Amino acid sequence: METHNKTLATEVILLGFSDNRQINIVLFLFFIIIYLVTVVGNFLMIIIILISSQLHVPMYFFLCNLSFIDIFYSSSALPKLLVDLFSKERIMSLVGCGIQVYISTFLGDTECLLLALMAYDRCIAICYPLYYPMIMRWTMCYRLAAFVWFMSFFISVVPSLLMPMKACNPNRINHFMCEIIAVIKLSCDNIYLNELVIFCVSFITLLLPFFFIIITYICIISNVLKIKSVERSKAFSTCTSHIIVVVLFYWTAMVMYFGPSSQYSTNQEKYISQGKYISVFYNIICPMLNPIIYSLNNKDVKEQLKKIGSSCISPNEHLNTW
Repeated sequence: METHNKTLATEVILLGFSDNRQINIVLFLFFIIIYLVTVVGNFLMIIIILISSQLHVPMYFFLCNLSFIDIFYSSSALPKLLVDLFSKERIMSLVGCGIQVYISTFLGDTECLLLALMAYDRCIAICYPLYYPMIMRWTMCYRLAAFVWFMSFFISVVPSLLMPMKACNPNRINHFMCEIIAVIKLSCDNIYLNELVIFCVSFITLLLPFFFIIITYICIISNVLKIKSVERSKAFSTCTSHIIVVVLFYWTAMVMYFGPSSQYSTNQEKYISQGKYISVFYNIICPMLNPIIYSLNNKDVKEQLKKIGSSCISPNEHLNTW
């Protein structure tokens, strides 16, 4: 389409979920509870890992990174959503919309790569336990984490900066946030190249890490089956939490970015409206569930939680033990 035949938009209108006040009140209570649990749960996870010397190992270092990502990943969408639930005009400036796109895309891609890195860590720990301290030494962990953050920024943010988009009216987005796959629908120009870039980025940050995780768990399972039954259950228990998180996050993200809802150029309104509900899972629900899943399924974390809880209840007894 020709840009001069369209009126350039200066702001974006988010349609959200509903215009019914009663429904929005229920949604507000629902989402604010989720947000509080997300922030408190992930922040508590970070604190537990930092203050507990027993958890100063690579697996929990990566888990600490995951909790840090989840706090800000959820915060990129939920505060604005909570305000919009009581707003008649859900307006967002193009600059604010662009910033939200960059932050959410960057953090989402970082989480995808980090989950793959966590799978690699578990694979080395179980398949090559004798070489684990040498391979996953702290200098290597820091480099791997830095590589994940840098790679995510380079893959997700840099292409968007190199391909600035002009938004045209009508400037309405059938979504609760500015997500890249929804925002490109406002482009004044042909969006084929934009969709191609999004597909390539999604392939690198979603499909490739997912296939890598599958390969690592094939190696893990084949090695675990060779060891004794007692040690086998212990080995599997360290991977259970990670598998649950991967399934929840990757499944919903791949449905969004590789399913029918990703084809915005075909004007499939049915799938466009479904996209915002799918994104609730990986953008809002998963960041809340991650600390819960890791704390409930992890014996070390539960033990540290009990120690911290007992020290808070009886601080005098805790001081006397030193």
